[in-house]
Amino acid sequence: MGLKFEIKKTAGKTRLGELTTKHGVVHTPAFMPVGTCGTVKAMMPESVAATGAEILLGNTYHLMLRPGADLVEKMGGLHQFMNWHKPILTDSGGFQVMSLSGLRKIKEEGVTFRSHVDGKTFFLSPEESIKIQHKLDSNITMCMDECTPYPSKYEDCARSMRMSMRWAKRSKDAFVDRDGYGIFGIQQGNIFRDLREESAECLKKIGFDGYAIGGLAIGEGQEKMFEVLDYAPEMLPADKPRYLMGVGRPDDIVGAVLRGVDMFDCVMPTRSGRTAQAFTKYGPINIRNARHREDPRPLEEGCDCPLCSKYSRAYIHHLQKCNEVLGIMLLTWHNVRYYERLMQGLRHAIENDTLEQYAAAFYADQARGDIEEL
Repeated sequence: MGLKFEIKKTAGKTRLGELTTKHGVVHTPAFMPVGTCGTVKAMMPESVAATGAEILLGNTYHLMLRPGADLVEKMGGLHQFMNWHKPILTDSGGFQVMSLSGLRKIKEEGVTFRSHVDGKTFFLSPEESIKIQHKLDSNITMCMDECTPYPSKYEDCARSMRMSMRWAKRSKDAFVDRDGYGIFGIQQGNIFRDLREESAECLKKIGFDGYAIGGLAIGEGQEKMFEVLDYAPEMLPADKPRYLMGVGRPDDIVGAVLRGVDMFDCVMPTRSGRTAQAFTKYGPINIRNARHREDPRPLEEGCDCPLCSKYSRAYIHHLQKCNEVLGIMLLTWHNVRYYERLMQGLRHAIENDTLEQYAAAFYADQARGDIEEL
């Protein structure tokens, strides 16, 4: 029953693994493109699969509002509904609800909130969140938690973490165990080591198919995040996948992989595709900048995405300046492919005992920056 996770090789803290679900295998370290409303923005599912992505993230909060979990279930589940037949992880909806600020009220029982779409009032409890994710047919269900902002007082973080641990138990109890599906617990505790330790011990006692590190990438900065990641992953079971939620920039991901993290998600590659930012071997660039106007080079030499293999910087610059939809589509495809190539490179380096060299070359290239060479 549940999910199967096998560690194939290790290099320091870094792990090469395979996570087996009903809808396929995920090779880790892995990056999950975000399909908030049942779609990765500006991409068809076939295009997302072509980037090398093996798993997507869906958003419980947005899908429960539109079109509703009952409709998705009636349509055969999220895989069938959105024509994505590989694994899907859904978040609990808790982070989005907590972000509503004045539109929500938190109690031990759950959260009452008003929809940002039409103002209707909803109540989301751990049990309801798990029920919705079951209807969506997600392979990996996330337990419901509260994410404290940064900075927060120690006492507030402790109170919140302990409530999240009670919610984790309720989430696990509500989960319907079946072959090829699993539920992840979420470690909380903000930047406080003792709270992280207490959270990890609670989660291990409950027992989950995987463990997420929550409450980071919320404004604490990379240095502080890495300080937490220097110890937080090792507090979690070594034989289960570790998922760092909402991270992030390419250099964040490489640093987290070196610290023992297996799974990632972030809206950055798709959001950047809509705002003219491209990720490249030599760091991010703004393709709207005038220096690209007459540049015949591909966006990134060696990239095999449709944008880089068929079009010039000058053309994508033109599309972005004209606000053409094709510009968003091509740039999003490139960005997602860049992230998947990064993960493939990390996996290859671990397998071939070249991780140290790979990471050094990555950071050196990023530091060099995109140099204009016509």
